[in-house]
Amino acid sequence: MGYYQWVVQERRKVRSLASGGCYVDKIAPKSRRTLLKTATAVAGAVAGTSLPTLASAAPAAQGAEVIKIVSSLPLTGPSYGQSISVVNAIRMAIEEAGRKSGNYIIEYEALDDATAAAAKWMAEKEAENANKALNDPDTMVYIGTMNSGAAKVSIPILNQANLVMISPANTYPGLTKPGKGEANEPDVYYPSGSRNYTRVVPADDLQGAVGANWAKKLGAKTAYVIDDTELYGKGIADVFVATAEKIGIKLVGRSGIDGKASDYRAVATNVRALKPDAVYFGGITDNNAAKVLKDLRDGGFEGSFIGPDGIFDTTFLKTAGDAAEGAYCTFGGVAVSSYEGSAKEFADNYKAAYHADPEAYAIYGYEAAKVALAAIAAAGVKDRAKIRDAVFATKDFKGILG
Repeated sequence: MGYYQWVVQERRKVRSLASGGCYVDKIAPKSRRTLLKTATAVAGAVAGTSLPTLASAAPAAQGAEVIKIVSSLPLTGPSYGQSISVVNAIRMAIEEAGRKSGNYIIEYEALDDATAAAAKWMAEKEAENANKALNDPDTMVYIGTMNSGAAKVSIPILNQANLVMISPANTYPGLTKPGKGEANEPDVYYPSGSRNYTRVVPADDLQGAVGANWAKKLGAKTAYVIDDTELYGKGIADVFVATAEKIGIKLVGRSGIDGKASDYRAVATNVRALKPDAVYFGGITDNNAAKVLKDLRDGGFEGSFIGPDGIFDTTFLKTAGDAAEGAYCTFGGVAVSSYEGSAKEFADNYKAAYHADPEAYAIYGYEAAKVALAAIAAAGVKDRAKIRDAVFATKDFKGILG
């Protein structure tokens, strides 16, 4: 399995907890994990930009066929900064390849799976994106999703056409691993009987456990758990609870919240009455994580607030403000300032191009694009099944993650 390096983020601070690595979770007929050396950036604000399709400038007279890579990420609402950083990184990888892979011209289109009304990803928008990709004969690779719940929507749609997905961010274990979530997972997501989904990040059965162990290291003997009721948030909270109970942390209460509620004073009142040493939040920034923390602080909670990588972004820190003092989050990566070799070169090139440091998942988006480009070249044909198989055949990949 290898070791894992996790970052605990305090407000304007990053701490490395343990040395280690990260893996590409490529579950084909049999589970295989290719270990990669972790290198992931700490967030920096990214200026707004439009999202035109990246089309090749190569002359049509050359007669080269086009293969399209699309991404589906939340580009509206609080996740914009994180997602546009991934989009920029994907573009960088394609540009560096000369917008070509093998004998094919590469085009890229960034799709938004969020809506203005919800200001977060929505199932109907993700389904729309997946169907658009499915029905475009040029689309051979789908990079996404950011949110595990969105992947639950798009995997079965794309599975029917052997259209490979490479996620730079999904961490819910049940998307690929049995016995980690619902009873019928992961097979329920693959109606064809074969797999089409991969990820380049570690799953929450690791991260939730790390969160519980870190709570114990912080001195917590009791904990209260809050989750946003989504697939990712509830799943990682469940792992935290299971691990906490095993290592001697007493669970004093748990609440599931509405991510669009106007306030969380009722939860804060409950927390104040129960006086836990730590509160664990399973969820994402888009689901009012900062507001939850603010209301807890306003309600008198002074203990540690711990969350997963779903709150590992500048939007959470900026929105929480002073309330984020004493808040921590786990993340499978290291600070951009600690990058070395090709990872540092990536960060430098990104900053030169976009005048900001890459956000946390940008480097994973870059690597996902590199894997896609290599698979297209290895397959040698414009065929979804063969490109999917080439992705699953990837091992000992010499990318910027190691």
